[in-house]
Amino acid sequence: MNSKTLMYIIKRIGLAILTVWVVITATFFIMHAVPGGPFMSEKAITPATQKALEAKYGLDKPLFEQYGTYLKDVVTKLDFGPSLKQRGRTVNEIIGDGLQTSAKLGLIAAFSALLVGIVLGSVAALRRNHFIDKLIMVITTAFVSLPSFIMGSLLLVFFAIKFPLLPANGSSASGLILPIITLALYPMAYITRLTRSSMLDVLGQDYIRTAKAKGVPPRKIIFGHALKNSLIPVITYFGPMLAYIVTGSLVVEQIFAVPGIGRAFVSSITNRDYPMVMGTTIVLAALIVVMNLVSDILYKVVDPRINLE
Repeated sequence: MNSKTLMYIIKRIGLAILTVWVVITATFFIMHAVPGGPFMSEKAITPATQKALEAKYGLDKPLFEQYGTYLKDVVTKLDFGPSLKQRGRTVNEIIGDGLQTSAKLGLIAAFSALLVGIVLGSVAALRRNHFIDKLIMVITTAFVSLPSFIMGSLLLVFFAIKFPLLPANGSSASGLILPIITLALYPMAYITRLTRSSMLDVLGQDYIRTAKAKGVPPRKIIFGHALKNSLIPVITYFGPMLAYIVTGSLVVEQIFAVPGIGRAFVSSITNRDYPMVMGTTIVLAALIVVMNLVSDILYKVVDPRINLE
């Protein structure tokens, strides 16, 4: 690793830390600016009990003091605090349990989408304007156009209700099949279109025509030159997409009742569980900036001609 690459990585890590800090700060103050509080929905709660609960969780202190305490706990101990609604459990425990399911769900969906998308995109580019190309484009356009909540609902109706082949609840292994398909369809379609357009651009480059003129075997041209160089836009998209899917799609986890981090995040917003909202937001932001950094570094691996500056 040369000095330029090392300095680039250090600068990107610094920028990542700054980004996460901005997310923490903005989320904290916006969340506390919303009228109401986490204990307003409690039934038959007296003002004295509410004040006691606020004192117990430090919500009676000045806002900037709360912010400083929270930031110190996150930075020094990676402690997101206790959940205000799930009594006796910490946010770290809830996020850890949710990530076990969301990570399994997201990783399978993301890499399935990547593999299928690259294959279909390559086939479409190599068979440009043929029937298979047009068919792939029509199907992927439909998948890109349909929001995940519509696609998930359709899969749920057809494969869990009308034709009960798979369970509708995502709490079991077989119940994760439909959520995985729902999560994978949109990125698969997008990667297919991205790979096709990128490969068509690469196939029109001078060095590809030169390789053909020199009699280089078509398989070597496709896999050794065209496909490798056409993956750079895919890598750009795949990093943030992986972070998004791994942390769990909020809508998909709600539709299929998947006990993941996305479902916990929605519940925390509804219940105004401040520490849970903060914890899940920080985890999501950290994953996105890390995956963006990894994507940028992978550029150099895929194409050594790229200079990281």
